[in-house]
Amino acid sequence: MSNMIIKVENATKIYNGGAVATAALRGVSLEIPRGSFTCIVGPSGHGKSTLMHLIGGLDRPTEGAVHLDEIEISQLDNCALAKLRGQKIGFVFQFFNLLQGLTAFENVEIAMMLAGIPESEQKARATAMLDLVNLGEKADAKPNQLSGGQQQRVAIARALANDPDILLMDEPTGNLDSAAEAEVLDILFALHKRGKTIVIVTHNNDIAARAEQIIRVRDGQILVS
Repeated sequence: MSNMIIKVENATKIYNGGAVATAALRGVSLEIPRGSFTCIVGPSGHGKSTLMHLIGGLDRPTEGAVHLDEIEISQLDNCALAKLRGQKIGFVFQFFNLLQGLTAFENVEIAMMLAGIPESEQKARATAMLDLVNLGEKADAKPNQLSGGQQQRVAIARALANDPDILLMDEPTGNLDSAAEAEVLDILFALHKRGKTIVIVTHNNDIAARAEQIIRVRDGQILVS
């Protein structure tokens, strides 16, 4: 097994909407070690989120290749790619993306339902994940009954529900106040100590300062220091 859990090779992403094609990424190559804490940083609109989408299999490169655990995910069909994402990657986004009509417990449980995990396991694991993010007492609360920080912790619990190798996050503290941000970061660094590979797209210099690896993106390319 390679020590590099993610490998991007000469990836270019071109969007053809409108009259003029736009190159969001241009010949990007990078490696992310297994078990590392990596931040992707750079100005808005320069390709950070596009890079995250390629790494997570949410989009495909126009040219080049993306490897996850030595599997070239950019060549998988949609069904195989969705299955691999469900097994290997937990996603956390800036705006939580919780289902408003479901409780915190049900929001975590639904991730396992979609992955086909037996119902008997779902309930025990959902409880364990909420306990892990210190929200066991909020299991029956719906998102509108939770603070922003609590909602993001539910989103993290949901991302962990299928025990992914990688947590892939896009501005996970972008909508949080300082206290809630600190709570979320404490959880993320604790998860990293347990061996999770964590990749965060962020503008937050404080988070980046604590990363083991920083990938700087500008004008669709990786800056080499």
